[in-house]
Amino acid sequence: MALVPDARRAWRWFSMQAMGWAVALQGAWVFIPDDLKARAGEDLAAWVTGVLLVLGMIGRLVDQDRAQ
Repeated sequence: MALVPDARRAWRWFSMQAMGWAVALQGAWVFIPDDLKARAGEDLAAWVTGVLLVLGMIGRLVDQDRAQ
């Protein structure tokens, strides 16, 4: 297994940013009080995380060299 040639610039890729936001959302969701979670909807974090991960997968398919 080898890293992609431009792995040092991975933080710039939309796919990596979307997956990072998904991880951050799951980490923050743990610390939100239960009453606020109930008001927002128990499934909200799961749905938003799922959307972010799907966007990350789509982002991996897009040639992101032109955006830099």
